[in-house]
Amino acid sequence: MVADTSAPAAKPSIADYLKNNIREYGLLVALVVIMVFFQIVTNGVLFRPVNITNLVLQNSFIVIMALGMLLIIVAGHIDLSVGSIVAFIGAISAIMLVKWGLPAIVVVPACLIVGGIMGAAQGYWVAYQKIPAFIVTLAGMLVFRGMTYVVLGGRPIGPFPKEFQILSTGFVPDFLSFLNPAPETIKNMVALVAVVILVALAIWSGFRNRRINEMHGSENEPFVFFALQMAVITVVALFIGFQLSTYRGLPNVLVVMGVLIALYSFVTTRSTVGRRIYAMGGNEKAAKLSGINTERLTFYTFANMGVLAALAGMIITARLNSATPKAGVGFELDVIAACFIGGASASGGVGKITGAVIGAFIMGVMNNGMSIMGIGIDYQQLIKGLVLLAAVFFDVYNKNKG
Repeated sequence: MVADTSAPAAKPSIADYLKNNIREYGLLVALVVIMVFFQIVTNGVLFRPVNITNLVLQNSFIVIMALGMLLIIVAGHIDLSVGSIVAFIGAISAIMLVKWGLPAIVVVPACLIVGGIMGAAQGYWVAYQKIPAFIVTLAGMLVFRGMTYVVLGGRPIGPFPKEFQILSTGFVPDFLSFLNPAPETIKNMVALVAVVILVALAIWSGFRNRRINEMHGSENEPFVFFALQMAVITVVALFIGFQLSTYRGLPNVLVVMGVLIALYSFVTTRSTVGRRIYAMGGNEKAAKLSGINTERLTFYTFANMGVLAALAGMIITARLNSATPKAGVGFELDVIAACFIGGASASGGVGKITGAVIGAFIMGVMNNGMSIMGIGIDYQQLIKGLVLLAAVFFDVYNKNKG
């Protein structure tokens, strides 16, 4: 018997690991750098409790829609109609609430169903009639915007009852006030306790995943990167949690956003449906030959996008306390930009939920910071366009270099 003299495979160095994962770590570093930069140039305004709350309220709908848009981009498609769906759902929710006097508990699920039907209608043409998504959703953008003007008669409708407004402007009540050690400083104990629990869960989950990888012989990220990542997440989360606790606590929309991020992270990383979407985006013909029903999957991704756009539409309408025909104009561009800045590939098959969320917050912090500095909308658009181009160039450059 001949002995096997081959040496075991060399463990990749820290430099190699960083090179292979520069996109993921670069995003986190970019967000932190942008936040620190605007905190300095705005003389500390960016991280004030009231501004952090406004940052969440102003960008929650972008994050929510980015979750659905990421799945569509990963599947190899695009959706240009989300801004118009936002406007139309805002319009019909206003009609149902103000004109028809229906309760919010009926209006909210009804609007989600309508949004799903709108997305499914577009998904049918893309999936089963093989019309390019760009054309279908461009048509949808025009049709749904026109329908919004028809429904509203060209005029805004409002205001709305309080039970509908709490969807966007409400806060989680402080039912843990009896634990508050400093009532004069901390106004909402629930926010602080919730963030501490979430940070502890994140650290526990990180160590658990490393242990599972070791048991299965899978590669773990170098411990120094893991520790640094956990430290940054812990410090930022605790700081933001403390700041929110000194104001009004956790906005309801932040809780909704957090639940959706957790749900879609699970779907994309742990579910069969998620893996099939990535397989379809990577190579649709191969996915089809392997038994995946690509038409049905495409149909579902567009229906899902419609539901999330409907939710975003109600959040925006509730926040503005008025439904207007021009609501949601340009939102599709911010949502798509968030996904591409977050590492999604225009060719499909690549992208992460965490990346899309970070991309959305990069856009949000830039918008908020530049507004505080008094930079005009013209220069804001210019800067955002250059950031998007730089992010996509960075992605293409790394892919070609690899």
